[in-house]
Amino acid sequence: MPPHKAWAIIPARMGSTRLPGNPLVDIAGKPMIQHVWERVSEVLPTFVATDDARIAQAIEALGGKAVMTSSQCVNGTQRVTEALPYLSRTGPKSTRRCAQYSGG
Repeated sequence: MPPHKAWAIIPARMGSTRLPGNPLVDIAGKPMIQHVWERVSEVLPTFVATDDARIAQAIEALGGKAVMTSSQCVNGTQRVTEALPYLSRTGPKSTRRCAQYSGG
């Protein structure tokens, strides 16, 4: 895969009001977040921004990387915005698979 100057951040949370636990819902034998991560990571280095350790663990089990964000994020845009400073500092080649976001 050629080097990239961009990477993808997939926001994921368990607390959906329409479908609680949505990222880990089984679709054709895999959690939904796995389907999304597999497709996106074919194109760009990919991170999952989440506030739930179960989602981070599912991504880590695939060899992916997750950034833990605040549970106070009310939507995916806030979750991605919160993860961005961490990723800007560490870059997509970070060797830490899961890091607790500590702000700014």
